[in-house]
Amino acid sequence: MKKKILLPIFAAFMIFAGTATITNDSAEAASGSELTATASKYIGVPYVYGGTTAQGLDCSGYTKLVFKQLGYTLNRTAAMQYKQGTSVSKANLQAGDLVFFNTSGGVSHVGISLGGSKFIHAGVSTGVTKADINSSYWSKRYVGAKRIATFGDNITVAAGEAKNEEVKDAAIDFSVYASRGEVALQLAEALGLDTSDTTSVFPDVKPASKYAGAAKALHELGIFTGDENGKFNPGSPFTRAQMAKVLVTAYQLELQEQQLSFTDVPASHWASTDISILASNGITNGLGDGTFGVSNNVKLVDLATFIERAQAK
Repeated sequence: MKKKILLPIFAAFMIFAGTATITNDSAEAASGSELTATASKYIGVPYVYGGTTAQGLDCSGYTKLVFKQLGYTLNRTAAMQYKQGTSVSKANLQAGDLVFFNTSGGVSHVGISLGGSKFIHAGVSTGVTKADINSSYWSKRYVGAKRIATFGDNITVAAGEAKNEEVKDAAIDFSVYASRGEVALQLAEALGLDTSDTTSVFPDVKPASKYAGAAKALHELGIFTGDENGKFNPGSPFTRAQMAKVLVTAYQLELQEQQLSFTDVPASHWASTDISILASNGITNGLGDGTFGVSNNVKLVDLATFIERAQAK
């Protein structure tokens, strides 16, 4: 990860816990949704003892890899990671907190909390997957949790069900659904854009973010704009209505003679014209039940199909 400057005089902050050092050189902390998206993209990677790459990971190799991509340095083993950060009660877990377990004597396993009772980890028999701290297996092996950092849009919820929509968004499985950042990456690649300029144009996309170049290139073309606060929200889900808007703009699609209407897209909907254009070009036929699914999140497999069809126009 490219290093960034936090202050002109001091380029990192450090938390000392014994001999452990945690550093974050980013000018702005990653968001909770970015943490969740980064952690989730490794779902399905097999467990390999001593593994530290996407080809195979053990539990602490996985947590170390995820946090490295967010700008933090963790110790190598679960036991050593347990010496870092500050203790957090089980009832106050936030997405990004490290959760520890005794599976073979002492602190021998670590995962990343997704908020509430859910966590993600590299299991010996499962590879990287999600699990529940309160399950019969994990509850009796739970040791404690440590907070390495507080992520930007995090919300604390008691172990159990999510209390609001923002927390639910953070729990979306981005191994299935496309985040805004992933849409930007794939679209920029498909359009053949130069993504070498990573200068920040959105306050929540740091120059060292893997989304920075794509976000800037797409912003300059007017394909991606920020929300009401000017933020890009790279870790947030992307709806099918938003997908229609982006594709029509990116590929300069026009309305064709063939018309196809959807029962869930009234003429007053902000994306009705874009959805009509997308359908008239044969890029979408809807969900097969007469609806387009305006508020449905875009699946990764559908994203690839949408882009492929738009490319052919």
